[in-house]
Amino acid sequence: MELLSWIIFGFFAGLVAKMLMPGRDPSGFIITVVLGIVGAVLGGEVAKVLNIGGGWWTSFFLAVIGAMILLGIYRLVRGNATVG
Repeated sequence: MELLSWIIFGFFAGLVAKMLMPGRDPSGFIITVVLGIVGAVLGGEVAKVLNIGGGWWTSFFLAVIGAMILLGIYRLVRGNATVG
């Protein structure tokens, strides 16, 4: 059940990140979930380093920020770094 929760949480974090990032993004559902999950892990590690505690909203915010960073890197690697 915990894995399913991570997938759902990651999907929504990735979805919000895609909505906040301008430009076209050719990735589908799987990439969205992966970006969100990895973004959540990245955001959690940053929170540990900065000693930021918090609840669900803080975790979600950091997951979205992490997913946005990963989405930007993904677009650069894939050559889709268009704005607008």
